[in-house]
Parts: sequence; structure tokens; C-alpha cells
Amino acid sequence: MTHDTSPQTTAHSHGHDHGHDRDAQSPPAVRRPGTMLALICVAQFMLVLDVTVVNVALPDMAADLHLDRTAMTWVVTAYTLCFGGLMLLGGRLADVLGARRTLLAGLAVFTAASLVSGLATGAPVLIGGRVAQGVGAALLSPAALSLVTTSFHGPARNKALGVWAAIGGTGSAIGVLVGGALAGGPGWSWVFYINVPVGIALLAALPVFVPARAPQPSARLDVPGALLVTAGTGALIHGLVRAGDGGWGAPATLLPLVAAVALYAGFAAVERKTREPLVDLRMFTRRPVLAGAFLMLIATGLLIAFFFLGSVYLQHGRGYGALRTGLVFLPVAVAVGAGAHLGSRLVTTAGSRATAVGGMVIATAACVPLTRIGAGSSAYGVLLPGLAVAAFGLGAVFVTATTTALGMVAHEEAGLASGVVNTFHEVGGAIGVAVVSAVAAAGIGGAVGSVAGFADAFTVCAVAAGGCAAVSAVLVPRGKPETGGAMPVH
Repeated sequence: MTHDTSPQTTAHSHGHDHGHDRDAQSPPAVRRPGTMLALICVAQFMLVLDVTVVNVALPDMAADLHLDRTAMTWVVTAYTLCFGGLMLLGGRLADVLGARRTLLAGLAVFTAASLVSGLATGAPVLIGGRVAQGVGAALLSPAALSLVTTSFHGPARNKALGVWAAIGGTGSAIGVLVGGALAGGPGWSWVFYINVPVGIALLAALPVFVPARAPQPSARLDVPGALLVTAGTGALIHGLVRAGDGGWGAPATLLPLVAAVALYAGFAAVERKTREPLVDLRMFTRRPVLAGAFLMLIATGLLIAFFFLGSVYLQHGRGYGALRTGLVFLPVAVAVGAGAHLGSRLVTTAGSRATAVGGMVIATAACVPLTRIGAGSSAYGVLLPGLAVAAFGLGAVFVTATTTALGMVAHEEAGLASGVVNTFHEVGGAIGVAVVSAVAAAGIGGAVGSVAGFADAFTVCAVAAGGCAAVSAVLVPRGKPETGGAMPVH
């Protein structure tokens, strides 16, 4: 999974342009910048880890807590839904309250929510804990990136952002191993418990090394906009999940989908009328931003869907243990980073369009063998190669999405463009899991050993990747971004 920024991204990287120019020009002195960066990166690392670590541990959670398919899906999507839907509001809160205060508030919420999730004895508490984790992440992440970009300057800032980027690249890979080891060892609860001592230690250390910055109390908070867009996405996911039970034409499916359209329309109306909107909708008239957001939505949806489908297929359908599943997924996570590394070079030579189309064509081709997967398919001969090659192609698309959005817009718009793309990143993961969960409902919610529906779900993934390649051939600009390659961050 990747979030992205680049050295070109300024202090506004959390998605808005208010309040940080003054901080960037005369920030408070940082006593030990290296220590501060390390602490902030550890906090961000917990957020990254909590995506893949839960995917691998999910079947054990389902067995222990008797979760049905709908609950399993929400355990994954609730976190990314709230993370993405509230991220821009979290960035604005960092202006209003100060970045350090927002960072610590987000960390406190995330840590407490991790404890609640680990103690859960049923679906309501577990999903509620995941919602609260997402809220904490939405406060923590943009405030943390703001502190990194305003505390370092020149070459030091590029190095700091490079460290920040490495967190995303390693987080997914380590997450599959940690999730497998904890779920297969002390139990699934420890994928959440492990955050608690780390969070408490960070809450004690961060105030010592992170300087306070002047808040901007005059800035306006677009709370209605944040709530509308989050509720709209929640309704969309609810409708998609219900389709797996009642069908796509059932009222229980259609009503939430209609509600989602109405909530999105309300969000657009609020954003047009608000003096300081959460998102300037005119950004979507910028072709590079629209292309970057589209690529990020599809690429993240596919990647998180792969982790979700693969984990349930191996553990629920084939009887693999959590640790063995984590080991199977390790090459897949590494392939994302390898693809991103190659993509960062290709966008500056072949250009954005060629790299995006090429990456999606690779992902499409890799999905084709998976469309015939069954109970007797080899995990190492079919599933692993297919997912690894597809992830390699998606890695290149992640980089293309961010370099296109950030490197082809005016410098003063880079912060807002970054916020838009990062939001689509989180929301894309939630939507992707909801779609494949509905399509593979029979295999996910059926008896142990059932693999019905997985081939259909991978077929949907192949069609989505192929469709994205076709759209990218028209939508993505031909040019080469100014920046030499964005760095995946989460």
C-alpha cells in the first residue's frame, strides 16, 4: 500500500494550503531532528502496518468471534474508510489546533482504539474499534507529515521525506509477516495489542522532541463536508457489501447506493458554497489531478482486494495457517516496492501515460490465471506468481499516480493535489474490498474449504485492471512529470 509525497511536496502535503508558510519560514527550533523524525515515523509505521496485518489475521478473527462475511469486510473497510474520509479534515485540524497537538490527539485515539479492538468479543466492538483507529489515523498522519515537511529544509527535507517514504514500502511487507506471526502465535488480538505499548511510549516521548507550532484559530473547519463525504462512502460500501447477500437489484443494495449518490451530491454542494472548503472541486478539472486520483483509486482497490481475497482463500478455503499465509504474501508485498522503484524511473523516461498503461496491462495479464483458480490450484504455482506480478505492475501505477498529480500541477497546488490523491488511496482500498467480498460471497461466507466465487472475484479484478489501462491511455497526460519520481509512503 502506498501513500505518496515527493520532495516537491511542501508543508501543505496534508491536503490544504493554509497556515504553514509562516511555519516553514520560521519554525521553532528542533532540538534533535533525527530523533523527532524517528519517533514520527514509528507512529506512521503503526498506521501502515494496520492494513496488511489485519488482512492476514482476519480469518482467525472470524473463527474466534464468529464473524460473518459482512462483518469480516467491515473489519477491513471501516479503518480505511474513516482514515481516507477524514484525512483532509485532520490536516485542517493540524492548522487550527497545531500540528503537535493534533498528532498527539490522533496517537492517543489510535492507541486506545487498538486496545478496544484487541479486547473485542464480538463484531460490534471490533468494528467500532476499527472506526476509532481510522479516526485516530486521520488525525495523526497529516499532522505527522506536516511536521516533517516544516521541520526540515533543502536537502535535509528530501532525506527526511525519503525516510518517510521507506515506511510505506516496508510497512506492507512487514505487516504480512507480523500479522501471520502474531495470529499464528499469541493470537489475533496481539495484532492490535502490539500498538498499545508503542503508542504509550510515543505519547511520552513525542512532546519532548516535537516543538509546538502556533495554531491558526481563524481557519475554518469544513466539518459538514467531511461528514458528508465519509457518510457517502460508507453508504456506498454498505450497498456493495449487501449485494453479496441479496443481489445487485435488491432494495437492501440499491437504497444505500442511492443514498451514497445523494450524500456525494450534498458534499459537492457544500464544497461549492463553503468559504474554505475541504476540497476545491475545481482541482478535478485539472487533468493531471483527475488522472492521478483515478489511478490511485483503482490501483489501491486492486491491491487491498488481492490481500483480502488471497488471505481468505488460503486460510478459509485451503486450510493454511496465518504464519504460512504471511510468508506466501511476503513476495507480493516486496513486488509492490520493486514495481514502484522501476516506475519512478520509467515516468521520467517513458512518461506518465506509458508507465500507467504498462503497469495496468501487467496487472491485467497477471490476473488472467487467477480467474480459473479453484480448490486444487497451487498456491505457489498459480496464486503467488499471479499476485506478485500484478502487484509489481500496480507498484509502477502508484508512482505514476502521484508523480502525475504532483509533478504536472503548479507548485502552490501540490499540497491540495497530494491530499486528494491520498484520500482516494484510502477510500480505494475500502471500495475494492467491498466489491470483491460481494462477488466472492459464497466462498467467504460458506463452509470451511469452499472456494466458490473466488475465480469470479479475480475476474472482476482483471476487468477493472484492463478497463483502467484503457481509460489511462486517454486520460493520463503524455508528458513527463517535473519531479523525478514520487516516493511511496503508505
